[in-house]
Amino acid sequence: MDVQRLRILRELADRGSVTAVAAALAYTPSAISQQLKALTAEVGMPLTEPAGRGLRLTDAGQVLVAEAEHVLAALARADAAVERLRTRPHGLVRMALFPSGARMMLAGLLRRIAGSGVDLQVRDVDMTPAQVTGLAGDYDLVVTHRDEHREPLVSSRHRVVPLVREPLDVVLPPGHPLAARRRLRLADLADEPWISVNVGWPVDDVLGSLTTLTGARPRVVQRINDFAVTEELVAAGVGVALLPRWSTDDRGGRRFARRPLAGVRAARMVEVVMRESVAERPAVRLVVEALQSATAEATAR
Repeated sequence: MDVQRLRILRELADRGSVTAVAAALAYTPSAISQQLKALTAEVGMPLTEPAGRGLRLTDAGQVLVAEAEHVLAALARADAAVERLRTRPHGLVRMALFPSGARMMLAGLLRRIAGSGVDLQVRDVDMTPAQVTGLAGDYDLVVTHRDEHREPLVSSRHRVVPLVREPLDVVLPPGHPLAARRRLRLADLADEPWISVNVGWPVDDVLGSLTTLTGARPRVVQRINDFAVTEELVAAGVGVALLPRWSTDDRGGRRFARRPLAGVRAARMVEVVMRESVAERPAVRLVVEALQSATAEATAR
């Protein structure tokens, strides 16, 4: 089988439409369709079927795309074996990183890989968990986060490397009466105006999980995805919020009060996701190791 056709099938599995695959691989949609037809002819059974405006894989397509990832990973390991003969890792690594994660670890990461020979290109991407596998097709590494109560990504075609469990704390405006308490229950905050993020993003998932666990439903008055803006709003007295412990700037407690939640676990899991076919590249491994070190340093502070 043609390796490029297997790559196209894998992209279709992640992106769901011929148009999206064509855009990702810089082909025309008709060229992608022709390659899929040729692969179907090679296999001798249908690999795709219509699904709304897109395509989905048949059972045969699902089996083949799983094996295709093994083939592509084996080719990547062969390339990595040659790369290891060089004196040090080098080359381009593209990484997508969620914004508050960038605030926590990006400076430390860039400091660690400076002069390594690896060209790291980083983009801050506000992502939901549902978008991660698609982003892994556009980037070598995707640093993502999810509610700890949400099921982790399980995929034979992707590798997930945990970085840290980051607790979420309640932040309160300066002088708030509840700041006198050392820990807060969600029920204590039932009448407070909340600043959350858009529905479907991890921190809102945490609020939803806490509602299910405690029965106390927060009254959300603003939905802001930029945590730096949320910090400004809390400091101005607009409301309370859940913010991550190690990527929030409370200026030593002078800007606003920060208190842990009592009675429930509230945290986000920060992880690196990559396709198996890129995971063994020496440059990628170097960046992942530097990410782990940068995260450990940030959380130790």
